[in-house]
Amino acid sequence: MNLKKLAIFASGSGTNAENIIRYFSGNKAVQVCMILSNNKDACVLERAKKYKIPAVVFDRDNFYKTDEILNLLVSNQVFMIVLAGFLWLIPLNILRAYPQRIINIHPALLPKYGGKGMYGSRVHQAVIDNRDPESGITIHYVNEEYDKGNIIFQTRCEVLPSDTPESLAARVHQLEYKYYPEIIGNLIRGES
Repeated sequence: MNLKKLAIFASGSGTNAENIIRYFSGNKAVQVCMILSNNKDACVLERAKKYKIPAVVFDRDNFYKTDEILNLLVSNQVFMIVLAGFLWLIPLNILRAYPQRIINIHPALLPKYGGKGMYGSRVHQAVIDNRDPESGITIHYVNEEYDKGNIIFQTRCEVLPSDTPESLAARVHQLEYKYYPEIIGNLIRGES
């Protein structure tokens, strides 16, 4: 089996990115080959360094006005792009080059609580404010709109009356850590 390379895009702390790196470390079929970030101060860059994975930081112009990032992905033979807390829309040049091979995870049950600005504790606060009985995660393909790509996988957790955004986030993170790497592996093997 040919080695399938993953590129992870992340804007923040990188806990999901690190979890994916650990999940596939030692895997002969799948390798995280690079981390890309639009935030030079993102903790994910330290995590990349810890695992000796090349990291690239880019700005809005690099990303949206040039083919620099696309060329980097292609020259490194990236098979799939994984978004892990990445807060920008993916430009059309990359979407076209990687059809059905860019995935994202969202900390709620889409189509609810998605869209621009809906990330992190904002999502969990909205779920609590609306008194939803459950939340969860959605893994979906990426298209040209925030959180609108076809859903690949969802799983749920209960929202407790005593929940704060932080306590709900902790349960949602556990679902992310358990299922995101597993679903990535299934997609690469053509099982999802």
